[in-house]
Amino acid sequence: MRIALAGLLAPAALMLASPSVAQQYPDKPIRLVIPFPPGGGTDFLGRVVAKGLGSGKGWNVVPENRAGAGGTVGLASVARAQPDGYELVLAQIDNMVIAPEVYKQINYHSTKDFAPVGLVGETPLVIVTRDGSPFPTLKHVVEQGKRQPGSINYASPGAGTITHLAGELFQQVAGIKMQHVPYRGSGPAMADLLGGQVPLMFTSIPSAFSQIQSGKVRALAVTSLTRSPLLPDVPTVAESGYKDFDVRVWYGLVAPAKTPPAVLEKLSGELNQMLKAKEVVDAIAAQGAEPRPVTPAEFREIIQADIRKWRPVVQAAGVQAQ
Repeated sequence: MRIALAGLLAPAALMLASPSVAQQYPDKPIRLVIPFPPGGGTDFLGRVVAKGLGSGKGWNVVPENRAGAGGTVGLASVARAQPDGYELVLAQIDNMVIAPEVYKQINYHSTKDFAPVGLVGETPLVIVTRDGSPFPTLKHVVEQGKRQPGSINYASPGAGTITHLAGELFQQVAGIKMQHVPYRGSGPAMADLLGGQVPLMFTSIPSAFSQIQSGKVRALAVTSLTRSPLLPDVPTVAESGYKDFDVRVWYGLVAPAKTPPAVLEKLSGELNQMLKAKEVVDAIAAQGAEPRPVTPAEFREIIQADIRKWRPVVQAAGVQAQ
């Protein structure tokens, strides 16, 4: 009876202890895993978050790059970490939503192994072509795609990425067929676009912005429902005739599942407060993104909604990686 009673009281004791745990949190350094190599956009945003959380309350947030397998290695390491709020990872739609649908084997479950903290920011993709190509507008791409199915090649920075899947979704809504040409990153893809090897590319705004500004590349459309502040003169895909077409890349903090709710709330509150600081807003904008403060519950729904959205796209396109 004494053992049974102790078993019943233990969960209650943990629940009562949770607020005091949150009050003391953090009393040691927090490790923020950045699941990509140094120097990229995700690395930049991760270091913005680490610095912002550190300067706001004097927390010691230590960024650590743990790259591999499209960001899945870093996520897997945090999925197995102690759920105490001292191990976080900067996740994004590619490795949190797309990768589990594309890879046969992956060492985490997006909704079971993680506790969402909050979004850092989000950004649309952009559809671009080189200057002088036969596609002055997105309408011309569709006309060619319907007139000669499969005659248009489109590049992306990688197979099974959100950029690839955005192209697949566009084909589905526009009723056309294009050929996907995957590259190992946006740099090689952009080089072939400029060289005329491929006429079209789906990519992030930062990776194409300088070429758009120089006039070497023409932006045909952005993939969000509203225009990008960085490209205010570029129409959206929805404005181009495909109502409700909405593809955005988001970046957000997640912790291991079973992290105490009070700790998650404290983390979320500090993150959202940090996102109001002008220097943070400017730093995020430099990556073509916009801050989007949300609660942990709202972030969970965003993840679940994107899984529902992209699973049938992956299945219809037959996208699969080893």
